[in-house]
Amino acid sequence: MEINAFGVHEPRMIPSTPSHALRFSSDFGLSLSERTQRRPQFDFLAFPRRLTFPLSRTDSTPLDSAILVRCSTSSFMGSSSSDDSDVDTDISESELDERESKSYQELKNGERIVKLSHETFTCPYCSRKRKRDFLYKDLLQHASGVGNSPSNKRSAKEKANHLALVKYLEKDLADAVGPSKPASNNDPVMDCDHDEKFVWPWRGIVVNLPTRRTGDGRYVGESGSKFRDELKERGFNPTRVTPLWNYRGHSGCAIVEFNKDWPGLHNAISFERAYEADHHGKKDWLANGTEKLGVYAWVARADDYNSSNIIGEHLRKIGDLKTVSEIIEEEARKQDRLVSNLTSIIELKNKHLREMEERCSETATTLNNLMVERDKLLQAYNEEIKKIQLGARDHLKKIFSDHEKLKLQLESQKKEFELRGRELEKREAQNENESKYLAEEIEKYEVRNSSLQLAELEQQKADEDFMKLADDQKKQKEDLHNRIIRLEKQLDTKQALELEIERLRGSLNIMKHMGDDEDVEVLQKAETILKSLSEKEGDLEALDELNQTLIVKQRKSNDELQEARKEIVNAFKDLPGRSHLRVKRMGELDTKPFHEAAKKRYNEDEADERASELCSLWAEYLKDPDWHPFKVIKEEGRDNEEGKEIEVLDDGDEKLQDLKNAWGEEVFKAESNVARGSEILTEQVEKKQLEKGTPRSCHDDQTNISLS
Repeated sequence: MEINAFGVHEPRMIPSTPSHALRFSSDFGLSLSERTQRRPQFDFLAFPRRLTFPLSRTDSTPLDSAILVRCSTSSFMGSSSSDDSDVDTDISESELDERESKSYQELKNGERIVKLSHETFTCPYCSRKRKRDFLYKDLLQHASGVGNSPSNKRSAKEKANHLALVKYLEKDLADAVGPSKPASNNDPVMDCDHDEKFVWPWRGIVVNLPTRRTGDGRYVGESGSKFRDELKERGFNPTRVTPLWNYRGHSGCAIVEFNKDWPGLHNAISFERAYEADHHGKKDWLANGTEKLGVYAWVARADDYNSSNIIGEHLRKIGDLKTVSEIIEEEARKQDRLVSNLTSIIELKNKHLREMEERCSETATTLNNLMVERDKLLQAYNEEIKKIQLGARDHLKKIFSDHEKLKLQLESQKKEFELRGRELEKREAQNENESKYLAEEIEKYEVRNSSLQLAELEQQKADEDFMKLADDQKKQKEDLHNRIIRLEKQLDTKQALELEIERLRGSLNIMKHMGDDEDVEVLQKAETILKSLSEKEGDLEALDELNQTLIVKQRKSNDELQEARKEIVNAFKDLPGRSHLRVKRMGELDTKPFHEAAKKRYNEDEADERASELCSLWAEYLKDPDWHPFKVIKEEGRDNEEGKEIEVLDDGDEKLQDLKNAWGEEVFKAESNVARGSEILTEQVEKKQLEKGTPRSCHDDQTNISLS
């Protein structure tokens, strides 16, 4: 039993004659339509060449071509039972042929060893574990089976190598093992009766095997594998030897199994005739009156199958009785059924192919329409993409230009920020010093605040003293004013006396130069002038002493008055907001013109910063005692005929001129007004009139606050 192309276990169908097999394979290979696979056609067209090739045994006995023919429809049809016959291969058909040619050249050039001796050969493409010695026909059968195997376990490369080995054995080594001889009419298989019943599958019977008795009374003998190897060495190629055992042990009999094909039958008949030629056949075994020495063997037939001994029982279990004609007819029927099935399959596949062609044509039409629509859509899409890209390119250009502008602006701002950072670092250092100064001032303020809290307790007593002090100061101020008037008159008198003295001295000097010793009148007059001059000088010294005394008293009174004014101002700084009197710093720099001028040049934030810097700078200039932008001139007028010296602002001062040119007239006037004061004083003023407050008004305001 074998597996056919459809996976069904069936006996192998073999044509009855080589001509029948040749005609079947040729008709089948040529009957397939052009739409069928190429591989089945190739196999069936190559089959006639396999049929006509002579196979030789090691004993150079030719075999009948009818027996050597093996219908390999399973391998042929196995590749055609699927629509994609090349699924098993991992390379294309052209590459397979190329690989086969390359391997054939390697074998032909002697790069791979095939022939070991005159009778033994080896397969150069099998692994070392599987390598063994072959006879010529066994190696050819092995290479052909692997090369045409439909199994997926065999790679395409391995199949190509074995096909090349088949080609090499057929072309180059066929003559080396002995020339082919035509099939003779006395072949054992052809001479056998086709109507005689044999045990199927082919079986041989071996009797009179040597046994020995063991101690327990049972018989034992050699293993079947050893006898099988002996038969293989003789060229009978059995597949298996099964010793028969019974209750007494080894029966001395064995069943020899052969392949289930025509070569297997040939091996079985050869096996039988070899023993018959050695007078150890079935007839010799059944003959009476002769001593049975050695092993006897023959092919199992109907009488053996139907016997009641251990051999018959075993044969009935493993096989059936069939004639050669029945096997050929059965194989032919199965072959016809296979061809019929293949024909129906081909028709069905052709029908499916026509349907697929119609579908393909419809699909091609639809696909063409879709491709046209796709081209239109693609063209529209490309145009739209171009528009988008152009728009994006313009947009990117604009963004790039804006980016460059912003980059330049950022660089300029970065430089400006770096400059500001440096200035801020400088200011930070200044601020640290100022913060320390402020901390000290805060401490002083806290101390002063505590003093003020104590002073509040004595406020009532201080009010009375303050009134008296204010009245005294007023009187002293009036006295000082009168004294100043007197001093001015005395100063005028002093200056007149000094002028008179100078005039008299000049006259005296003139008289000394003009007069002589005899001019008595002149001398007397000179003495009179000298006396008058000495008197005037005495009066002048007295006036100087009086003036110095008055100046000292005025300074003491002025110092006391300034101390009282400072105390009043400090007291007014701590007054609540409802008082109508406030404190104003007289002679302090007015920052408003500076801010107005800075706003014209810079933005609002930067203008305040620049104005603050400028005010701080000029405040430092004002505190500098070395800078004195004034000059002394004589004032001319009706009231000052002789010319009184007065101090006026020097308009030609370099710093004031730079300020005027850089920031304008308003800033220049503000700085000039402050410069004339030369000292920053703090005065109390009224909020409405912004006039200087009197001590009396200050006392009244404090009294009202205390009462409220």
